[in-house]
Amino acid sequence: MTDERSRSVIIAGAGVAGLTAAIAFARHGLSVRLYEQAPQLEAFGAGLQLSPNATHILRELGVLPELLPYTVRPRAVELRDAGTLKMLTAIPLGEMAEKRWKAPYLVVHRADLQRALLATANQNTRIELKTGARIVNVHQHANGIEASVNCAGHVSNVSAGLLVGADGVWSAVRNAVRTTAPSRFTGELAWRTTIALDEPAGRAFAGIANTDAVTAFLHSRFHLIAYPISAGTKINLVAFTKGERIADSWSGNADIKILAQAMRNTSPQLRKLVDLAGGWTAWPLHSVDSNGAWRAKGAALIGDAAHAMTPFAAQGAAMAIEDAAMLADFIANDDELATRLSVWEQRRKERVNKVVRRGALNHLAWHAAGPVALARNLFLKLRSPEQLAADLDWLYGWRLPESGSVNDTPSAAVPTDQKSPVKK
Repeated sequence: MTDERSRSVIIAGAGVAGLTAAIAFARHGLSVRLYEQAPQLEAFGAGLQLSPNATHILRELGVLPELLPYTVRPRAVELRDAGTLKMLTAIPLGEMAEKRWKAPYLVVHRADLQRALLATANQNTRIELKTGARIVNVHQHANGIEASVNCAGHVSNVSAGLLVGADGVWSAVRNAVRTTAPSRFTGELAWRTTIALDEPAGRAFAGIANTDAVTAFLHSRFHLIAYPISAGTKINLVAFTKGERIADSWSGNADIKILAQAMRNTSPQLRKLVDLAGGWTAWPLHSVDSNGAWRAKGAALIGDAAHAMTPFAAQGAAMAIEDAAMLADFIANDDELATRLSVWEQRRKERVNKVVRRGALNHLAWHAAGPVALARNLFLKLRSPEQLAADLDWLYGWRLPESGSVNDTPSAAVPTDQKSPVKK
């Protein structure tokens, strides 16, 4: 992408994926037009986890200084039995994570991440953001791509060397370029709420778990994840159950009795926490097949638009950040766009598919029952914290190819105290 027209990029969607992509492309000297269909940027959702593979990139892009004041560095990931509250194992994070994977493990509210990304983007004059603007049509040409953008009822055509679809599960860009299958409902609901530590629900949580850790309560009918956000003043709660499709949207109304029924016969203290928390919102979990096409002539999909995944590996935001940074690195300084997109897609699919498989394994293990649950508990008991951390080296220690060369393979942050190489 070396001529004037090709040195510009159109991005649809100003969420985590789109803002990261805008910053990454602009740092390579490209002009970026970023279109967001919402009239103003309002981050939905609650907390999210940012593992070292993501925070390393955010640090390189200059986002981390804007973000850190709002984050928490959890001391550990702790797995507990939802019936007895007994701790099954703990994977150390905190300083250990930074030493081992060369970047921090952070938990943060999604709104704070989007705010930090937006602040960083606003500092770069190469990035132009328009809200209330929706891409309604796409025309692919020999020398680039043209998008029709509807802004307040006025449709204009804009051209660029590349169109990036970062517009989520229900991607308009994906539909326009017909690159892959649409999203599908997974049959799972995520129940989300946030509690303040100085309120009754917060005190109830502090009575059954550590407030400075990521905690997973495991049960055959559900699992519940909890971790601190908002600089440690609040706890993000999200429980996962089976459920009916409620809407083609991020959240909707569902009967809280679904969650209560899933939690029957579990710890009374845990059930009390759920009752005290209140404010639960049901989020239907949708996925996009990661084996579909992520690219078309002059266009690429990143994040949920390409491969929306269930959150059981806590890698949705991290994969979007990796997608965006690697795409910018791969194509920013090369005229062979089609070749570079092909190699980028191949590399990213290998990575994302491995993460998807890890998420499926986590879901299976966390919802185990009977003898399978006993075997899981025994495995976790026999596995040392060092071994459990080493199992995650391939995930958290991943780094972008240093030069963006199609011949490079992603590097790893090799632990200084490891004799064996990090898994790649």
